[in-house]
Amino acid sequence: MRLVYTATREPVAIDDTVTTSKGDKVVVKGFIKPRHSGSTGRVLVVYEGFTEPAEYYPSVIGAEWIDREDRPADA
Repeated sequence: MRLVYTATREPVAIDDTVTTSKGDKVVVKGFIKPRHSGSTGRVLVVYEGFTEPAEYYPSVIGAEWIDREDRPADA
Protein backbone atom coordinates (compact mmCIF):
# COMPACT_ATOMS: atom_id res chain seq x y z
CA MET A 1 0.00 0.00 0.00
CA ARG A 2 1.38 3.39 -1.02
CA LEU A 3 0.19 6.97 -0.51
CA VAL A 4 0.50 8.97 -3.74
CA TYR A 5 -0.65 12.32 -5.07
CA THR A 6 -3.76 11.66 -7.17
CA ALA A 7 -2.81 14.00 -10.03
CA THR A 8 0.79 12.85 -10.53
CA ARG A 9 0.97 9.39 -8.93
CA GLU A 10 4.19 10.55 -7.22
CA PRO A 11 4.65 9.19 -3.68
CA VAL A 12 3.79 11.42 -0.74
CA ALA A 13 6.90 11.93 1.40
CA ILE A 14 7.54 13.21 4.91
CA ASP A 15 8.40 16.94 4.83
CA ASP A 16 6.64 17.55 1.48
CA THR A 17 5.12 21.03 1.41
CA VAL A 18 1.63 20.81 -0.08
CA THR A 19 -1.48 22.92 -0.51
CA THR A 20 -4.74 21.76 1.06
CA SER A 21 -8.08 21.82 -0.72
CA LYS A 22 -8.73 25.15 1.07
CA GLY A 23 -5.49 26.66 -0.23
CA ASP A 24 -3.43 26.45 2.97
CA LYS A 25 0.26 25.52 2.80
CA VAL A 26 1.14 22.62 5.11
CA VAL A 27 4.05 20.21 5.63
CA VAL A 28 3.41 16.44 5.64
CA LYS A 29 4.65 14.91 8.91
CA GLY A 30 3.19 11.41 8.82
CA PHE A 31 0.53 8.96 7.66
CA ILE A 32 -1.92 6.56 9.26
CA LYS A 33 -2.67 3.64 6.95
CA PRO A 34 -6.30 2.57 6.50
CA ARG A 35 -7.25 -0.08 9.06
CA HIS A 36 -10.00 -1.72 6.98
CA SER A 37 -11.42 -1.63 3.46
CA GLY A 38 -13.86 1.19 4.24
CA SER A 39 -11.20 3.47 5.72
CA THR A 40 -9.23 6.17 3.90
CA GLY A 41 -6.52 6.46 6.53
CA ARG A 42 -5.19 9.88 7.48
CA VAL A 43 -2.31 12.25 6.78
CA LEU A 44 -0.66 14.28 9.51
CA VAL A 45 0.31 17.81 8.53
CA VAL A 46 1.68 20.87 10.29
CA TYR A 47 0.64 24.43 9.46
CA GLU A 48 3.34 27.09 9.25
CA GLY A 49 3.99 28.56 12.68
CA PHE A 50 2.56 25.55 14.53
CA THR A 51 4.15 22.43 16.00
CA GLU A 52 1.16 20.16 16.64
CA PRO A 53 0.05 18.13 13.64
CA ALA A 54 -3.46 18.22 12.21
CA GLU A 55 -5.03 15.00 10.96
CA TYR A 56 -6.87 14.99 7.60
CA TYR A 57 -8.24 12.63 4.99
CA PRO A 58 -5.66 12.10 2.23
CA SER A 59 -7.96 13.81 -0.31
CA VAL A 60 -7.49 17.13 1.54
CA ILE A 61 -3.92 17.21 0.18
CA GLY A 62 -4.86 15.61 -3.15
CA ALA A 63 -3.60 12.13 -2.22
CA GLU A 64 -4.88 8.56 -2.14
CA TRP A 65 -3.71 5.07 -1.18
CA ILE A 66 -2.94 2.70 -4.04
CA ASP A 67 -1.94 -0.98 -4.17
CA ARG A 68 -4.25 -1.72 -1.26
CA GLU A 69 -4.27 -5.32 -0.09
CA ASP A 70 -7.68 -4.92 1.59
CA ARG A 71 -9.62 -4.11 -1.62
CA PRO A 72 -9.98 -5.74 -5.04
CA ALA A 73 -7.55 -4.37 -7.65
CA ASP A 74 -10.31 -2.51 -9.51
CA ALA A 75 -11.63 -0.67 -6.41
